[in-house]
Formats: sequence, C-alpha cells, structure tokens
Amino acid sequence: MDAPAARLRWLMWGIPAFIFFFAFLHRAAPGIIVKDIMQTIGASGEIIGLLSAMYFYAYAGFMIPAGLLIDGFGVRRVVAVGSAVMGLGSLAMGMAASQNVLMTGRFLVGAGATVTFIGCLKVAADWFPAGHFGTLSAVTATVGVLGALGGTAPLAALVALTSWRGAFMTIAALTLLGAAACYLVVRDHPAGAAAATAPSPKLGAVLQGMVQVLGNRHTWPPFLAFFFFYAAMGNLMLWVVPFLRDIYALGTTTAATYASAVSFALLFAAPLTGYLSDRVLHRRKLPYTVLSFCLFLFWTALALTAGTLPLWGVALILFGMGVVGGAFVLTWPIGREVNPPHLAGTAVAVANMGGFLGAALTQKYVGRVLDAGWTGAMVEGARVYPAAAYAGAFKVCAAFVLVAAVMSLLLRETQGRNIYHELHPGGTHGGS
Repeated sequence: MDAPAARLRWLMWGIPAFIFFFAFLHRAAPGIIVKDIMQTIGASGEIIGLLSAMYFYAYAGFMIPAGLLIDGFGVRRVVAVGSAVMGLGSLAMGMAASQNVLMTGRFLVGAGATVTFIGCLKVAADWFPAGHFGTLSAVTATVGVLGALGGTAPLAALVALTSWRGAFMTIAALTLLGAAACYLVVRDHPAGAAAATAPSPKLGAVLQGMVQVLGNRHTWPPFLAFFFFYAAMGNLMLWVVPFLRDIYALGTTTAATYASAVSFALLFAAPLTGYLSDRVLHRRKLPYTVLSFCLFLFWTALALTAGTLPLWGVALILFGMGVVGGAFVLTWPIGREVNPPHLAGTAVAVANMGGFLGAALTQKYVGRVLDAGWTGAMVEGARVYPAAAYAGAFKVCAAFVLVAAVMSLLLRETQGRNIYHELHPGGTHGGS
C-alpha cells in the first residue's frame, strides 16, 4: 500500500481515537476533583459516587444503540455528534453551580463517549485490511489506557493551573474541536469500497440477535465476572487519589502520580495478557481465573494495610493491581466465542455492558460506606475520611473481585476458538 493511502487510513482512525482518549480520560477524572466538588456543592461521598456513576449509567445504556447508529448512519456523523454531546457535557460540568447540572453534564459526557470506541473499531474494519483488525483493536485499547493516564497526574496539573472548572472547559474545547474534525475530515469508507453500498442490518434482525445472545446461558458468566471485576476498578479510579490525599497528606498532583501506577502497568499488562492467552497458553478461562484471584489478594492487602504501609508499598500494590488487572481484556473474546459467530459484535457488546453496569451500580454505595466511616473531619470545606473508612470501602471492592473470581470458575474454556456449536449441538438457537 502506498504511503499517502496508509497515512489517510491512519488519519481516518486517528480523529475518532483522539476523541476516544478524552472519553477514557473522563472515566478517571472525578477522582482528581473529588475535593473540589465537595467544596463547591458540599457533596458527600455517596453523591460523589453517584456523580461518577452517571457516566457509566449512560455508557451502559447507550452501548447497543450506539452500534446501531454507527451501522445506520456511519462513523463520520455519529461520532461527530457524540463528541459534540460529550464536549457540551464537559462544558456543563465546568460551568455547573448545582448538583443537578453536574449530574446532567456527567451523564451527557457518558452518553457521547459511548460511540467513540465503537467508531474507532468500525473505521479499523472498513479502512484497514482484515488482518490488521486485531492489532488496531489493541492499539485502540492502548489509547484508552493513555486516556486513563491523562486523567491522573496530567489532569491534576491542569486543574492546579486553571482550576477544575478551567480544566473541564479546556477539555470541552478540545472535544468540540475533535467533533468538528470528525465531521469535516472523516469518511465512512474508502472511495469506491463495496462496504459503502452494503445494506445496514435490519433492526428486527439486530434485536433477534440480541435476544439470542441474552438467552444463551453461557453469555452470563463473562457478563457477571466483568460486572464485579470492573465494579472494583471503577471505584479504584474514583477513590485512590482522595485516599492518598487524606491518609498520606499528598497534594492532588502527587497523589495522582502515584495513582497512575495502575494505568502504567495496564499499558503493557493488557496487551500481554491477550498475547499470552492467544499465542502461548491457548486458554481463556485459566488466565482469567488466576489473575482475578491475584487481584483479590492485592485488594485484600490494600484493605488490611490502609494507612499503615509506606507510600512505596502502596505504589507497589497499585502497580500489581494493574499487572493482574489486564485479565479484563479476556472478557470480550470469551463472550464472543460462546455465541454464534455471526453475532460476534452483539456478544462483545453484551459482555462489555456488564463492566459498565458494575461501575454504575456500585459507586454510590461504596461512597456510602465511606460516609458511614466519616468522623466529621473537614478541610477547606471537603470531607476527610479516616483510614478505617477507606479500609471498609476497599474491603467491599475486594469482595467484588472475589465474586468475579468465583464467577470466572463458571466460564467455558474456549481455547481461543468459537465453541458455540459444541455447546449447542442440537441447533443454533440460544437457551440452555
């Protein structure tokens, strides 16, 4: 392929990927501004948890419609609109003077973000050779991890420079710029491609496929394992920076730098886990189970030593969490490989939805656990939680991961191949 054509396809992918970076940054952002939000609206831990969860509620709720919209209207228009919604949500958060506006802005950010990852993968499928899709999927996931890194120390530095409101307005401006670039530059298919004239799937067929995936009992173990696995991860992103601030008296930027140990580890752990599963072990269930139990041990260590370990010890635990946390990347192939091959996209979306529901439904209650352990201490209008309160919250997260590890024992070992017809030798329809 000649260089100009190669550069063009990377440009088509790069603009949605630029927007996806900010979509992922927003997942980690509340952890950086917890204290600022508490000072601004007098929020409790439970309210902070609900605020963070609004993103995940929207993301989970719009995941399936996002795929339908991209199939029906194309990446250019749908990702441009989604990016604009995300930018307006970020702007609303930056200007918010009340809890309701903050919640609404956060929900809009999550709703707009839903289309970004799917958009990147759609471009990868339509602009790149079929043999490149696995690589592009991994590279796109890496952009997400970089976004999570951007939501730690770099965001904290931006907040220190411009205030939390200025930071969200800056992110809003960059996201709206991405929306304009997507609409003006991105094209759904290469000129003359057969896919440009291919019919979109009918809504009835999509819904029938969804029913078939949901009716397959082998869909639910990966869904539930990821539900509890990502419930813990979502709460870690939200509370690790406040924990380091409250217990170790660190500034926000320094605390965020320590917290970034998780994302730094995931940068290599996530693709390495996928590679080892595919090429070395030829197993899915075994690494998922082993890594999940290891993650439970790290969470238990954090809960039992909260406030007593030196900072380097906390950093090692966080880095270890990132190393074994790469297990989550196996959720998508497991979900795909126990469902009909022609429903691969639907199966991946359903499995993926489990994690976002886990984060959405648990963050409010983990915040409530923190509030229950609060002793009334305040610093500059923000609650300061004692080590015992964080220990209680971390024990809840450890329990989530233990449930995920137990659920992983119910996974079917696929050995990296589709086993749907082996699981259902009598026919091709869902069920038992």
